[in-house]
Amino acid sequence: MHLVAFGLNHHTAPLAIRERLAFPAETLPGALAQLVDSQAAREATIVSTCNRTELYCATQQPDAALAWLANYHGLSLDEVRPYLYQLDAAEAARHAFRVASGLDSMVLGETQILGQIKDAVRTAERAGTLGSLLNGLFQKTFAVAKDVRSQTAVGASSVSMAAAGVRLTEQIFASVGELKVLFIGAGEMIELVATHYAARNPACITVANRTLERGQALAAQFGGNAITLAELPDHLHHYDVVVSSTASQLPIIGKGMVERAIKARRHRPIFMLDLAVPRDIEAEVGELSDVYLYTVDDIAGIVEVGQQARSQAAEEAETIIAHRVGEFTDWLKRRESVPLIRALRDEAERTRRNALEAAMKQLAKGAPPEKVLEVLSVQLTNKLMHPPTQALSSGSGAAHDAQVALIASLYRLHPES
Repeated sequence: MHLVAFGLNHHTAPLAIRERLAFPAETLPGALAQLVDSQAAREATIVSTCNRTELYCATQQPDAALAWLANYHGLSLDEVRPYLYQLDAAEAARHAFRVASGLDSMVLGETQILGQIKDAVRTAERAGTLGSLLNGLFQKTFAVAKDVRSQTAVGASSVSMAAAGVRLTEQIFASVGELKVLFIGAGEMIELVATHYAARNPACITVANRTLERGQALAAQFGGNAITLAELPDHLHHYDVVVSSTASQLPIIGKGMVERAIKARRHRPIFMLDLAVPRDIEAEVGELSDVYLYTVDDIAGIVEVGQQARSQAAEEAETIIAHRVGEFTDWLKRRESVPLIRALRDEAERTRRNALEAAMKQLAKGAPPEKVLEVLSVQLTNKLMHPPTQALSSGSGAAHDAQVALIASLYRLHPES
C-alpha cells in the first residue's frame, strides 16, 4: 500500500478551476465513502478549502484515485490534469507538513489551515476512511506544525485574508465607521472577517444566513442583526460593504440583483468581497459600474505585507520539516517491514510448536525428561539454524558476500579470517 497525495491549489490553478473541484463540508463523508468503496483507495482524507483541494490516500492504484476525483465532479481527467500535482510518500509528507505549518498558504504563516486539516482528519475518522497509515501521517503533521509555530516566527506580522478585506475597503471608502456592512454566511471565515470589521465600529452590521437562528447568534457577538438569504434582494441596497463566504454550490448573488441594488442606491458604490469557493457572487457582477468585486485570488497582493520578515523564519521552518520528513520516511520503512517480521515470527512459532509436540509425545511414552530436553534443544537449534547455514553454504560472488556480511551482522559474529 502506497501513500500518495494529489490535488491542486492557488499556486497551480485559478479560482475558476478550484471551485469546480471543491468539496462542500457536508459532502465529504459521502465522497470519502465512495472513494474507498470504489477500491481506488483503501484509506483517504480530503482537504478542501478556498485555496486548495487535496486527497491523501493509501492506495495501490494512484491513477484510479486521480480519475475518481475528476469523475466525482463530472470532469474528464484531461481537463484537470494540467493543474494537478501528484506526490509520493516522502513528498506527500513534506507537503502536508508545509501546508499545516502555513508555508504553502496564500498568507504565509496563517494558522487557519491547521484547523481545516484537523477538521478534514476528523471527518475521515468518522467516515471510517482514516486508517493507520494516514493517521500516522497526520499525527506527525500536527506535531511538525506545533514545532514550527513554537520554534520559528513564521506567523509573525501575518496579514490575514480577513484583515486584507478591511484594508481593501479602506482604499475605497474614507472610513469603515460610516459604512453599513453585510456578511453572508455564518461560518468560521465570516466570523473572522466580522471580527476585523467590528473593530472599526461600522455604522451597521447584518448577517444574512440560510437559517435565521445561526445568523442571529453570530450577529449578537457584534451587536448586529440578522436576516435570511431569502431576504437579500429586498435588503442588499442598504449596504456599502458585502462580504460572502458560504458553502453554496451555486451563486447566491446574481448580476440582476446587484443591478437593482445599485439603482436603488443611486449609484453609490458597493464593495463586495467573495471569499467562497465555489463563488457566491456571479463573476459578471464585477463588470458593473459602482461595484468593486474582489475574490480570494484578488487579495493575494495585500497579504504580502510582512512577507520578507517571515521568509527568513520560513527557511528555519523548512529545516525543521526536512528533518521530520526523514523521521517519517524511517517510520514508513519500519512499517513496511512489519509483514515480514510477522511472517518470521509465525514461522518460528510453527517450529517451536512442532518441536514441543514431538517432545510431549516422547514424555508420554515414558522417555527420560533429560533425553527429551536434549533432543528438543538439538531439534530447535537445527531447525532455526538451517536457513542461514544453507545460505552460507550456497551461492558465490557479490550476492553471497553480501549474505555473509548480513548474517554476521545479524548474529553479531566476528569469525576469524
